[in-house]
Amino acid sequence: MAEKLLDENIINESEVVRQRKDKLLRLRAEENFDPFVTEKWDRQDFIEEIKNKFEYLEAEQEAEDVKLVAAGRLMTIRRQGKAAFADLADETGRMQLYFNINTVGAASYEFFKKWVDTGDWIGIIGHPCRTRRGELTILVESYKLLSKAIRPLPEKWHGLTDTEARYRQRYMDLIANPDVREIFRKRSQIISSFRKTLEDHGTLEVETPVLSVLAGGAAARPFKTFHNALSVEMYMRIAVELYLKRLVVGMMGRVYELGRNFRNEGIDTMHNPEFTMMEVYWPYADYKDMMTLAEELIRNAAQAINGDNLTVERDGVTVDLSKPFDKITMLECVKKYTGVDFNLIKDDEEARNIARDKGLAVELKGNESRFAILNLMFESFCEEKLVNPTFLIGHPVEISPLSKRDPENPDYTHRFELFMFGKELANAFSELNDPIDQRERFEEQLKKKEAGDEEAHDFDEDFINAIEAGLPPTGGMGIGIDRVVMFLTGAKSIRDVILFPTMKPKA
Repeated sequence: MAEKLLDENIINESEVVRQRKDKLLRLRAEENFDPFVTEKWDRQDFIEEIKNKFEYLEAEQEAEDVKLVAAGRLMTIRRQGKAAFADLADETGRMQLYFNINTVGAASYEFFKKWVDTGDWIGIIGHPCRTRRGELTILVESYKLLSKAIRPLPEKWHGLTDTEARYRQRYMDLIANPDVREIFRKRSQIISSFRKTLEDHGTLEVETPVLSVLAGGAAARPFKTFHNALSVEMYMRIAVELYLKRLVVGMMGRVYELGRNFRNEGIDTMHNPEFTMMEVYWPYADYKDMMTLAEELIRNAAQAINGDNLTVERDGVTVDLSKPFDKITMLECVKKYTGVDFNLIKDDEEARNIARDKGLAVELKGNESRFAILNLMFESFCEEKLVNPTFLIGHPVEISPLSKRDPENPDYTHRFELFMFGKELANAFSELNDPIDQRERFEEQLKKKEAGDEEAHDFDEDFINAIEAGLPPTGGMGIGIDRVVMFLTGAKSIRDVILFPTMKPKA
């Protein structure tokens, strides 16, 4: 039944498109008017500003001495003989227009009646009034058709209700749903807030390569490409970490980059192959400084879009960002939610047996260390419990190849992951600056890659050279911008906060 309705919608839309194309041809022939070559329109007024400025008007009151010059898309038209009402929308809001044959003139009104359709772009000149029913309206004195829409607007999104259609035709989604436009305006405000906070801390924004002969800085599968002129295989970046730390070595001071990363992995509500990250590195700092910075960045971003209200809600759960973020070690977290104390586990086989007892046999290959099992237990049973903003600290060295060891417990590192609503939001280290230790960890990663782990780190000899030149004590952090936007706006899926998410091509 659903497929039949979809087919009917396609047929109906195609017929409307055919009729509108025919109408455009007749407009050109009969009126000698081409809306696509219309000169620019000197818009001076935005709808939201108009509504705020003239809210004081009472029923049947006009501000006749005011001249408004606005423009936008016609969302609805309601013709009533010698008068017509329409809704005009621009990027700030929506407002009623009133066309009267006595005001705009007979010829101009007949042109509007015959040739102008919903979806068309027009410029209008008029003055504000409030109707007898109390709706703030612009009384149109003159107008100009600026561009015609051949494809019809979605009728309250009928025929395009499924999310896949919304993502594939984002332009239609944005036209039909002001709430969607608002999410992307908030995204822009969040990014601006991040930049301002970092710049206030004297952090320099930089740009590093998207293409490289090595894919380093994270455990992820890269996209591969080929450079014809150099005749070499290259990778799209999975992280910017190693380049930014090179800049710290080069005495650039505090640096950050906010841009796209690419990982050749699955697509779900939390993952898109192309995503936006912010990474920041401060010399003479550590992971505790990054905790303070993370709280500041997220609070400032929330304030930028919500004012003084620092509570955010997602899936019916409310989080108060005004409170200090929680903190817990991975060992404490696993013990709290599984009852297993990994401090008491003596060898790897005991850890694997415990994992099997907990129902994780499918996830095991049989050669995992107790540290890898600790991380598996956290991901399987604990991660989703961290709803309030929580810094998870005390990660094993084995899963943290770029982080400094904890000198009091050398099997673990000075690292945190920030979780919120049960999902990872940020990752930070006291950066490993010992080139000998770094080489050994890269060699361990290389063994994993040779054993078939496609997400293991590449061995980056030039990065070793860089930190051999001297990397000062450094704190570094990466934050997923898309997830920050999701959590601060309450969006359900990462696709709701990426304008053009990756989609499987239609067959």
